[in-house]
Amino acid sequence: MALGRREKKIVVVSKVAIFTNAFLSLLKIGIGLFAGSLAVVADGIDSASDVLTSLITLFTAHIVARPPDLKYPYGYNKADTMATKVLAFIIFFAGAQLAISTFGKLIHPEPRAIPKTIAVYIVIVSIIGKQMLALYLKKAGKSEQSNMLIANAKNMQSDVLISFSVLIGLAATFIFKMPLLDALTAFVVSAWIMMIALKIFMESGRDLMDGVDNPEIYKKVIAACTKVEGVFHPHRIRVRKMAHLYIITLDIELPGELTLQEAHVKSHEVEKRIREDVENIYDVLIHIEPQGDAADNEVFGISESNL
Repeated sequence: MALGRREKKIVVVSKVAIFTNAFLSLLKIGIGLFAGSLAVVADGIDSASDVLTSLITLFTAHIVARPPDLKYPYGYNKADTMATKVLAFIIFFAGAQLAISTFGKLIHPEPRAIPKTIAVYIVIVSIIGKQMLALYLKKAGKSEQSNMLIANAKNMQSDVLISFSVLIGLAATFIFKMPLLDALTAFVVSAWIMMIALKIFMESGRDLMDGVDNPEIYKKVIAACTKVEGVFHPHRIRVRKMAHLYIITLDIELPGELTLQEAHVKSHEVEKRIREDVENIYDVLIHIEPQGDAADNEVFGISESNL
């Protein structure tokens, strides 16, 4: 199965994320244990979960590349959205596990030494590395219009804030000589991780429920229809996403005296205009009605009156 240009890009980006997160994870867990900082170890565990999320994006890129078949006639592009949903679950699970372990330490604190200063330096390295990785993933996600990569970029961006909070917690620990602040910071970090996971989960649900993130696309479809002479009242417009691609379904009205051949030509002109004005079209489905025959009780789809 040959990968397309988009899938090859996702594979390369995923591999970069895997190796970067693996390196930072081992570094933070190792130094965190040596320095005696639970917050740094927790940050390292979060980076370890990022390795898993990047492995999922790598695997999904190969699924998306599969051509349509009898079982999935629309193709496998929605695997991107499904993977985003899986990433949300993994991120939430990592945050929940961290919350449970740190909450126990807050409820039943044990005497602990002040973490070693080297913990501060490793967190600074993590902040720089994660910020660069987040920008790289975000740029790639937008250029390839991959919700999966964008979700992973948000995950990396949250890691920057997490590491920054760990840095603040360590600074407070050194200043006030209270090791408990280190565990408290780890608990706050876990809450942030779970919040990011819920946000990604809700955003991916929009695509699975055939919603769109930019309603302006409906205005573009209507404008494209009005450019074709003799086409009236575009209505019952439904737009849904399949990964980065759009499937557009709509009804148009044509003069009733047109022949079937003439109406067919008009529908092709409308499709051509829509494809010119809207990027990343997978398919356009047009239903033709005689002018003035639109029903008043339409219960689905978007018309110009809805905008």
